[in-house]
Amino acid sequence: MLQELGLTGYETRAYLSLLERGPLAATQVSEHSNVPYSKIYETLNSLEKKGWIKSEKGRPSQYYPKSPAEALTAAKLKLEDTMKGWEQAILNELQPLYDKREIKEKPDIWILRGEFNILAKLQEMLDKAKNELMIAAPILTKPLIKAAFPMLSGLRNKDVKVMLLISKDVKELGIEEVTEVADVRTREHMFGGGVIVDGKEALLLLGEEKPSLVIWSNHIGLVKFAKDYFEYLWNTAKHISYC
Repeated sequence: MLQELGLTGYETRAYLSLLERGPLAATQVSEHSNVPYSKIYETLNSLEKKGWIKSEKGRPSQYYPKSPAEALTAAKLKLEDTMKGWEQAILNELQPLYDKREIKEKPDIWILRGEFNILAKLQEMLDKAKNELMIAAPILTKPLIKAAFPMLSGLRNKDVKVMLLISKDVKELGIEEVTEVADVRTREHMFGGGVIVDGKEALLLLGEEKPSLVIWSNHIGLVKFAKDYFEYLWNTAKHISYC
């Protein structure tokens, strides 16, 4: 992770040596970190410029590690400034080239047909869920609840946040069981439904009682739109809980 933040292999080893052993002279850092002595001053000077260590002049000079929290904050600010520069350059210089050539996107979007294909894709999505699962299901039946319960239980055991949005009419569906493994809310006026996994892919079911069109996509724009719409519905829905 330190290298992903911008430190070289030598810098990472030198910083960790200082963290483990405290203030050291350059020769000691070289010895304990296995950084060649011919590279140690270059390495330490670079670490100091990047804000990970500080030095105290003397004979010999001593090098001190900065607090990881302090160094991380400095690295974060530097990365944000760098990102802003990249963003400005790319949008100002490269986006016009893209727009001029009228390059058409080829997003990964599938239209799914057949119950088997739809269920297979849904199972694949649920297996990959790591953080959050959003489900909008206007129509729920007892058989569907019974089939979904084990899957949702498995996700809760993996600490996946499960959010289930259903239509207002939930009487006599045995919804109490589902509230044990998912946060459940109800609302009126839901056209179609869908499943969104980790904000990365979406399965959209369009239509009233029976889906007339089922679409899967991991296109970032489409998935974001679906997630934003789900969150709007969720925030204006009624919470269900059973004692």
